Amino acid sequence: MLILVSYAAAMLRGQPEDQVSPALVAVIRVLSWAGVLLVAVDGIRTMTDLATMVRRIGIGAGLLATLGLLQFLTGQAFVDFFGTVPGLSMAGGIQERAGVIRSTATAIHPLEYATAINTALPLVIAAAITRGFRSDRSHGGLWWWLPVGLITVSSLVAVSRSAIIGFAVAVISMIPAVPIRYRGIVIAAGAVFSAAIFAFLPGLLSTTLALFSGMASDPSTQSRTTGLQRIPEFMSTSPLIGSGFGIFLPRYYIFDNQWVLIAIEVGALGVLAFATFFCAGIWSARRARLSATRDMRLLGHALAASLFNIAVLFAFFDGLSFPIAGGVLFLVAGLCGSVRTIIDSDPTSTPVVTSGRTRRAVPDKRKETHAEHRDRRAQ
Repeated sequence: MLILVSYAAAMLRGQPEDQVSPALVAVIRVLSWAGVLLVAVDGIRTMTDLATMVRRIGIGAGLLATLGLLQFLTGQAFVDFFGTVPGLSMAGGIQERAGVIRSTATAIHPLEYATAINTALPLVIAAAITRGFRSDRSHGGLWWWLPVGLITVSSLVAVSRSAIIGFAVAVISMIPAVPIRYRGIVIAAGAVFSAAIFAFLPGLLSTTLALFSGMASDPSTQSRTTGLQRIPEFMSTSPLIGSGFGIFLPRYYIFDNQWVLIAIEVGALGVLAFATFFCAGIWSARRARLSATRDMRLLGHALAASLFNIAVLFAFFDGLSFPIAGGVLFLVAGLCGSVRTIIDSDPTSTPVVTSGRTRRAVPDKRKETHAEHRDRRAQ
């Protein structure tokens, strides 16, 4: 609603001709993403459907990471042929930094690629822990660690601070979800795996460390910090509802920060609404802790971690300007909303009233006695 209000106010003020079309396209793009969100919230009503969607996201992220690794190893884009199809144009392509190839897979920019795979990382970790959220976990579970490894390698060889930060946020946020008896093994295995990657690719470690140690003199970092000082200047015309969503074109300034762009284009109210959007999604996903099913609790935790990861990564580039990053945001947010729908209709989580407030009761998790176990098996 705030985006529509800011757009209407901007059109009433009058805009240069070359700003009207980009603003209209931006509004249509957000409305289309909103459709994805609402379909996910209201259309996914069972744990089975939610797990199926998460598995498909994990498979897609694994394939995306595979393409990125092939680009990194060969120096070939492999998607150039799309530009030869009538009616299609090819954007993006592989890039290079400090002599190291930066993959984009099918994304427009390496940061969009890194956001897509690192957003999916908590979900594929959850799928690997639960062996694809299947009740029969006697076989087939190890395959789900394959996309985890592919995304890990892709993030470490991305030669990007944002990719490393997104990977770290995803891994750290999922550590509490790993069973205690496996945490030490998983952390040690991840450390050994990372060390093997840096040992196998000489110069990658020094290049990655230089990205952080040389931030003070890095042109992209200087551009970002300088841009923060100009925020009051660009917000001065309309501090509450902004100058209009999609109107702030790169010719004015490139912030590489979606939160700043929201502040300029939709104003202070827009920033508040954007932050509330993330908080509502994370809160909805965290409702899974009331479920009697361990897989559902783990899935809710993973979705909340994925949405939080997007919120962090959007501070490093203008994510809503890129189709994959924006689409992933609204899809994950919709899945977070579906968790609340599923939990509220779960008969195993019955509401109880305590101190005037209604909450869902969590089933008793005490250890089952031998006699109780025998009786349950007999039944």
